[in-house]
Amino acid sequence: MAWLLLLIAGLLEVGWAIGLKYTEGFTRPVPTVLTVGAMVASVGLLGVAMKTLPVGTAYAVWVGVGAVGTAALGMVLFNEPATVGRLVSLGLIVAGIVGLKLAS
Repeated sequence: MAWLLLLIAGLLEVGWAIGLKYTEGFTRPVPTVLTVGAMVASVGLLGVAMKTLPVGTAYAVWVGVGAVGTAALGMVLFNEPATVGRLVSLGLIVAGIVGLKLAS
C-alpha cells in the first residue's frame, strides 16, 4: 500500500509542477488553488508512505516519478525538445526507480 501511495504522491508532484506553469506566478486563482492543493496532497501522501518505506528510497522515488512525469509532459504540452539525450536520461531515472523498488 505504501508503494501505491508513493506513486500517487509522485503523480501529484507532476500535477503541481505542471500547474506552476499555469498559475502565471500565482496570479491566476483557480490554477493556483489546484496547484497548492496538489502540493499539499503530494507531500502528505509522501509522509504517509514514509511511515513504512525508508526515507531515502521514498524520497528518491517521489522525486524520480515527478521528474520523469514533468519532463515527459513538458515535451507533450509545451513542445520541449525530446532529444535522444533527454529520453535516455529519463530512462535511466526510471531504471533507478525500478531498481529501488526491487531492492526494497
